[in-house]
Amino acid sequence: MKHLKLIFVLAVAIGMAGCQSKVEYGDATEVETVNENFGSTDLQAIAAKMVDSMMTFPPVVVITQSQRPIVFVDRIKNKTSEHIDTESVTDTISNKLLRSGKFRFIDMTKVDSVRKQLDYQNNSGLVDPSTAINFGRQIGAQYMLYGNLSSIVKQAGSTKDVYYKMTMRLMDLETGLIEWSDEKEIRKTKSKSLFGK
Repeated sequence: MKHLKLIFVLAVAIGMAGCQSKVEYGDATEVETVNENFGSTDLQAIAAKMVDSMMTFPPVVVITQSQRPIVFVDRIKNKTSEHIDTESVTDTISNKLLRSGKFRFIDMTKVDSVRKQLDYQNNSGLVDPSTAINFGRQIGAQYMLYGNLSSIVKQAGSTKDVYYKMTMRLMDLETGLIEWSDEKEIRKTKSKSLFGK
């Protein structure tokens, strides 16, 4: 019986040693092909394409020559069947545009927080009135940037084809005119081997 317990303990120890995992850092810009779902490489490709397209579009070049227009970025709508963090896509595009030095942004996701802070400064009686920021002093956006991410998925036998399309537009809020629009397409195909891998 003692002999069996010793064998069992050794087997468990060997099994645990074989189950150790290893974590390594990788290059965040390296092509990621873990599966056919939307991934980091797709996000980076879409953001780069959209920002380059918008920055080099002649009417946008004219608009940004003598001023830094104020843009409201609406969160990209996910029209795919996947759960995709479109806020991350939106943030990456916004950051790239802001870092270009050509645009300024209004963050509509923080309006309620800003309103609470301004109310605190102006109505709590706890803030020196000479340092309180007055209501009604914020600058309105001139343009709205928005977009959709859609997909078409087809499967035949062991082959799965996923087509993604990202469409973005820049609208002049005063006139309602679309000043810029573009799209980026990505196709990914996954084929299973005879052994199901």
